[in-house]
Amino acid sequence: MSSDDPILLKIVRKLESRARLDPGDRAAIMALPYAHRTYEAPAYVLREGEPPRKQCNFVLSGLAFRQKLAATGARQIVSIHMAGDFLDVQHLFLNRADHSVQALSRLETAEIDRVALQDLVLRHPAIGRAMWVDTLIDASIFREWILNVGRRDAKARVAHLLCEVSIRMEAAGLTDGTGYELPLTQEQLGDAVGLTSVHVNRTLRVLAEQGLIRRDRRHVRFDDLKSLRAAADFSALYLHLDQELPAEG
Repeated sequence: MSSDDPILLKIVRKLESRARLDPGDRAAIMALPYAHRTYEAPAYVLREGEPPRKQCNFVLSGLAFRQKLAATGARQIVSIHMAGDFLDVQHLFLNRADHSVQALSRLETAEIDRVALQDLVLRHPAIGRAMWVDTLIDASIFREWILNVGRRDAKARVAHLLCEVSIRMEAAGLTDGTGYELPLTQEQLGDAVGLTSVHVNRTLRVLAEQGLIRRDRRHVRFDDLKSLRAAADFSALYLHLDQELPAEG
């Protein structure tokens, strides 16, 4: 690939936000083989029970979600992913996928050769550290989602998810923090917070009536994000934003 390939430069910038990289690390990333791929929602990027694909995906644009299915077919969405996220490094060294990943919107990814990525993290400790940090932050988010579904009431659950998406979109440069196009249908939102779509609809109305959000179809706006965070029992600690390293230069 070209030494100024814009897609690989995005991966360099992502990993440099997690660990200090030297010129050799950067050059190794810029030499990664990859393919540009587009998924249309709700296409599967990864299916539970199948061997991982020969590539690992890095999100360039769009949204994706992880999910698990019960034997009854009931779905639990366990995380949302957006530009700058790796989708399947959890299976980088595992033989079989234990969950599914689907496109939530039109999704563009860089599919990086899995064997090349394995070799990269083993040969370059700083890159391995960066990938470790990124994967540990994913795990922290999963833990918070378990708490959200298991111990918060309906209003707090929905408000918490709205807060998380807002902060993460702002960090990815996708919103100014005052609102965004809600990426989930009410059914999908229910699958993410353990509620029925009817209960989700009722809860969104309550949040709007209390002045915590404003809705225009699927667009959600926040006039008082501080109050919304209080209603959500929200602390951004689990997102580990302090792990972001400033760009050099």
